[in-house]
Amino acid sequence: IAAAIRTGRRSVSQSGSFSCCFLMFGWGEAMPSHKVSPMIGVFAALAAFAIDQITKAIVVANATSLSAGIAVFPGFNLVFYRNDGVTFGLLGGAPWWSLIALALAICIWLGVMLYRAENTVETLAYGAIIGGALGNVVDRVRYRAVTDFLDFYIGSTHWPAFNMADVFVVSGVGLLLVAPWISAQRPIKS
Repeated sequence: IAAAIRTGRRSVSQSGSFSCCFLMFGWGEAMPSHKVSPMIGVFAALAAFAIDQITKAIVVANATSLSAGIAVFPGFNLVFYRNDGVTFGLLGGAPWWSLIALALAICIWLGVMLYRAENTVETLAYGAIIGGALGNVVDRVRYRAVTDFLDFYIGSTHWPAFNMADVFVVSGVGLLLVAPWISAQRPIKS
């Protein structure tokens, strides 16, 4: 069984029955040997989570003054807003626990992908996404909504407010999109 878990392949016991099979989500193939340490992604996740939680703690401590918004420079305000939905307020009004369950399931899947990442860019990307997602999960557990505070606008048109967790999630997805190109540009070391 241990060999099956380590390689991701099914093993057959002497009786001929399958003792382990990982065919879901592409786990039927052998797990890749690591070209980079998954710890890079773990540290990225911890950094993203810490930055998100520290910035949200500062915002919550100053919620009264931020509720009306503070202009930082033209086109950018700091605000205090609670979003019970996901990106752009989608799924607003959905049970808070369902969004937590969904986020945790995605984080588990991304953790597997982080473990299987073949280069540093992918590892950092998965870590950033996981750290950001877990930062928002903590908000949902504590407040049943996410604390948003970054408000960008042009004229009277405002982009939906967001937080550092969202920045890490979007940046991680962006890194995943360019990871194949970056990997192709780097010479392969033997």
